[in-house]
Amino acid sequence: MKLIFLGSSFSIVWYMRHHSIVRRSYNKDQDTFRRFFLVLPCLLLALLINENFTFKEVMWTFSLYLEAVAILPQLVLLQRTRNIDNLTGQYVFFLGAYRGLYILNWVYRYFTEPHYVHWIPWISGLVQTLLYADFFYYYFDRYAVLSSRFLY
Repeated sequence: MKLIFLGSSFSIVWYMRHHSIVRRSYNKDQDTFRRFFLVLPCLLLALLINENFTFKEVMWTFSLYLEAVAILPQLVLLQRTRNIDNLTGQYVFFLGAYRGLYILNWVYRYFTEPHYVHWIPWISGLVQTLLYADFFYYYFDRYAVLSSRFLY
């Protein structure tokens, strides 16, 4: 299953880099977010705050921290352009909905499974969900405006 996940992830990245439709819609002038400012703090935080100081544990913690903030470049771009097209909007909406449902799963497991406490994934997941809150505001505002046009 991990090989399928990795293969599909690499194929998506390849498609985004090499397919002409995606390349034509990419605006380099608008995409100015410096990803280095996400990666380095996440790595330093993973080195400082982890459950066990082993390579595997630090890399897992780093991936959780990075996943929590990985949507920031897309959110900054969407906020800067104020343009949420259907495909991007639906994609980011469902990513946020997935994270929200994940939090509900954690709450359920906390109350039904003894000793289910995992602070690092919980806090990073909560940070990620809070980052989506800004997007949800613009997403629902856009659809409220669109639906009001059709009602009148």
